[in-house]
Amino acid sequence: MNPNLKAALDPASVALIGASENPNKIGGRPLDYLRRFGFRGAIYPINPKRAEVQGVKAVPRLADLDQAPDVAIIAVPGEDAVRALDECGGMGVKLAVMMTSGFGETGPEGKAAERAMVERARAHGMRMVGPNTQGLANFGTGAVLSFSSMFLEEAPKDGPVGIVSQSGAMSVIPYGLLRSRGIGVRHAHSTGNDADVTVCEFATAVASDPDLKLLLLYLESIPDPEHLAEAAAIARRRNLPIIALKSGRTPAGQATASSHTGALANEDRVVDAFLEQHGIWRAKDSVDLVKAAELYLQGWKPEGRRLVVISNSGATCVLAADAATAAEMEIPRLSDGTQEQLRAILPGFAATANPVDITAALLTNSALFSQILPVIAEDPSADAFLVGVPVAGQAYDVEAFGRDTSAFAAATGKPVVVTAPQAMVAAPFKNRGLPVFEGEGEAIAALSQFIVHRELMAKAAERFGGDGAAIRSAVQPAEDSRSPRLLDEAESLAALSQAGIPTVPHKLCRSAGEAVAAAASFGVPVVVKGCSPDVAHKSELGLVHLGLDGADDVSRAFEACRASLADHGASFSGVLVAPMAKGRRELLLGAHRDPFFGPVILVGDGGKYVEAMPDTRILLPPFTEDDVRKALAHLRIAPLLGGTRGEAPIALDGYVAAALALGRLMTEASSRIESVDINPFLVGTGDEEGMALDAVVLQRDEGTPR
Repeated sequence: MNPNLKAALDPASVALIGASENPNKIGGRPLDYLRRFGFRGAIYPINPKRAEVQGVKAVPRLADLDQAPDVAIIAVPGEDAVRALDECGGMGVKLAVMMTSGFGETGPEGKAAERAMVERARAHGMRMVGPNTQGLANFGTGAVLSFSSMFLEEAPKDGPVGIVSQSGAMSVIPYGLLRSRGIGVRHAHSTGNDADVTVCEFATAVASDPDLKLLLLYLESIPDPEHLAEAAAIARRRNLPIIALKSGRTPAGQATASSHTGALANEDRVVDAFLEQHGIWRAKDSVDLVKAAELYLQGWKPEGRRLVVISNSGATCVLAADAATAAEMEIPRLSDGTQEQLRAILPGFAATANPVDITAALLTNSALFSQILPVIAEDPSADAFLVGVPVAGQAYDVEAFGRDTSAFAAATGKPVVVTAPQAMVAAPFKNRGLPVFEGEGEAIAALSQFIVHRELMAKAAERFGGDGAAIRSAVQPAEDSRSPRLLDEAESLAALSQAGIPTVPHKLCRSAGEAVAAAASFGVPVVVKGCSPDVAHKSELGLVHLGLDGADDVSRAFEACRASLADHGASFSGVLVAPMAKGRRELLLGAHRDPFFGPVILVGDGGKYVEAMPDTRILLPPFTEDDVRKALAHLRIAPLLGGTRGEAPIALDGYVAAALALGRLMTEASSRIESVDINPFLVGTGDEEGMALDAVVLQRDEGTPR
């Protein structure tokens, strides 16, 4: 771990520049918290007007200390904060927590001031959190360097959850939600403007905490995905799940207007793909961020999605089965032997196949739970369980229900969720640490998230293993701001063919005679397309002529293409002549370099309506053949690819191989390709391998840095 960040989590000493006697002021609350929450290190209030602050000896200036503190909190305004930061760097402080606002969040001048502060801090070997940060809080060490009032409203309790957030509010909103449910939180950190230490870099330090079982992140932007990838790798080695809430829908990452891929692969979709690739679950909102927290803290290791539902309500059984199906969880039939044992215990009108409906007989015999749960525990059909008690009260032994279900969970070692809308019924389950929800929908949503997230983590571990180089190669942001050059179609097809992507046979013709001869060599009908490095989309300019079956038609098409390009002020490379190709489906294959995440590959349905009716998926290198096929299986057109109404399945091997080749092309260190649009990539059936019929490639000039 970076020693500066280690100091942030467990400092031996803390100075507070701008220390206030009033614990309800920004300069006073961190001092109050350090003393209140058991910080064991040295505390140095800095105040030129007081010899003592909140009962702690103070000094007028940082320079009056005998030695540099590990961490300095800066809680003074404006230029005083800038001078304080310089003093910290000159004295050898490891980390400055700059709570002062009025910098990058105010506009370009504030951003420039931030950059200057970071440069001076780095020159001294010091790191900075903020500015505009609410502060840091580690309740495991008592290093609560924060002014948040939440810690007064919801009493801290050290626990297995960590929170790292760019926003101050979002560092404590999840904290409050978790603490209200009795869950202990160790870390609650806000990085503010992320001028130096970003939320992603700070996550690498928190992910290294050996006692954490769950890490929550709030991200407003991801300018340094390589640090987030590193945090995910650290977490996977420790089997630590990460859930991230990413807000904001910015245009960053979109390619130039000449690229379909850039329009379809916007930043937010790339974020989805990046998080999934690294085994990080993406939450929808602040409540969603914590909804499944209790499941992650149990130590369960789910092995599948088969769910057994047990309830005293037929309605709960039906609703749970519906919710499970919607969440792509299976409701397997219990074995004949298990059902025979259940029928010997339950009344004849009870359902035993799955869901298991105990019926209202539970009212007269509360022991039914204790009798059937051990039987179900032995059945091999289940990977997880839902126990629903929607109604109970007097005459029900709810304590026994909680005790029996807890023993059942311990015996199976498999995930168990409970639904109990009545507080008095829920209490015995909650008191034994079981995840309890009010309704079936939220219970199964949480259970499904937990199981699928573990699958994502396993897939990420398989993809990257312990190879840090592979992780770094997956994040190759574009660094050059100069526009790449648009290749004409002939050049584009040649570049793809050289990369191992099959392309339609074609000839570039610079005269009508050459075009007629090329058509004769291919055999009619043929396609004639105008070729120019100034035009990305040809159809709009009348540069695509299909189904030509005579020399006169080819000659007229040649002249029409040349005239159209001249009318639009575009250069004329010639025309491209190719045979009319036949196939079953037009697909799309694309790639571009996201300025933050590096190479992005797009697979999906093609044709001229790709932007009007997009049906695509994103892949980030490195990916496998299986990844490509799974992406295609999630398309809306997936049933058509598999063959419907007696049609043969579409042959996708060539397309999959082309996607892999495109991924390799975009990740080669020597590659100058910035963007690729292949639309259509024609696929057929049987032995038809498929081919690129049209391509638009953007390429950097030789010697231009990426």
